[in-house]
Amino acid sequence: MDTFWSNLNKFPRFLISVLIGFFLTTFQPIFELLQERNKRFISIMVLCLCFSILYKTLKLMLALN
Repeated sequence: MDTFWSNLNKFPRFLISVLIGFFLTTFQPIFELLQERNKRFISIMVLCLCFSILYKTLKLMLALN
């Protein structure tokens, strides 16, 4: 029973390390794109376009005028 509680106490550290690893591997290509000036502009424009489309879609779906 002691090993069960020992393993259960290690779970939060494991969860945090998995989340940090997920975000690092997800955002690494984005950070690499932002290093070059031409790609930085295009990336920011694409990001703004995505947020704009998402905002307008949610606004229409939820009937917020």
